[in-house]
Amino acid sequence: MKKPTILIINDDGINAPGLKHLWKSVKDFCNPVIVAPESEQSGVGVSISLRHPLHVDRVDWEENTPAWKVSGTPADCVRIAVKVLLDTPPDLIISGINKGGNQGRNLLYSGTVGGIIDGVIRDIPGIAFSCKEYNNPGYAHLEPHVFPLIAYLLSEPLPKGSFLNVTFPSEYLEAHKGYRFATQGMGYYNEKPLKGIHPEGRDYYWMGCGWSDHKEHEESDVSLLEQGYITVVPIQVSELTHTGVFTERKGHFDNRFQLK
Repeated sequence: MKKPTILIINDDGINAPGLKHLWKSVKDFCNPVIVAPESEQSGVGVSISLRHPLHVDRVDWEENTPAWKVSGTPADCVRIAVKVLLDTPPDLIISGINKGGNQGRNLLYSGTVGGIIDGVIRDIPGIAFSCKEYNNPGYAHLEPHVFPLIAYLLSEPLPKGSFLNVTFPSEYLEAHKGYRFATQGMGYYNEKPLKGIHPEGRDYYWMGCGWSDHKEHEESDVSLLEQGYITVVPIQVSELTHTGVFTERKGHFDNRFQLK
C-alpha cells in the first residue's frame, strides 16, 4: 500500500519541540514533508503575507525528510508548499503540536488551525493538534496518539471543507481517559491589556489574556478536557452562511430593501 504524503506545519516555528514530536509520530507511516514558519506565529489565525516578500529556505532534517522554513504565517506555508515546493498536493496536512490548547473559541485566533483551514479550502483534509498544557506539554506521551487519528481520518474522510481539531488535556498521563468526539466549546482567552510606559513617555500595551469561562455543553471540548479526555472536534468551514437566519429572513429582507 502506498504511503500517504503528509504535509507538516505549525505556528510555533520550525525549531519548536512540538513540530519535532509531530514528525516523529508519523515518519514511519507516511512520506512526511515539513514546511513551517521560521519564527513563532501564534495568534495569526488564517492571515497571509501581502505586504512583504516571502523567503523560503531549505532546512536539514533527520532521515532526509524534505523540510523548509518560510518567513511568513502557517497559511503562507501551506500556499508555498502547494504552489511551489510540491509537485502534487499532499494527501493530508497536520499542524502542531501546539503548546497551549485550541479548545473553545480559541481556534478562531490560532495559527495552528489557520494553516489547516487554508488547506481544507483547497480540499486537502487536515488535523490541528494542540495540548492544553503550555509550560510542560509532555510531547513524548502524545506521540502514540497522533497517527491513530490520522489513520481514522484517512479511512473515514470528512466532507470537503471540514477538518479535525484535536486537543490533549493538561494533566496528561499515559493512562489517559480516552478519546471523545466532541463539540467546540464556548470559552476563550479574553484580553487583559497590560499598560507600560516607554522611556520616552509614550504608553504601550502588552495584550495579555486570561481564560473566560462560559456555560459549556457536557459534550464540549472544554468540558471533556477538564475531565482528562483527548477531544476530537469536527469543524466545517465550507459553509459560513447562517442558513437558519438566511431561510427565515430572506423574504422579509428582500421586501424591505427591494430597489424601486
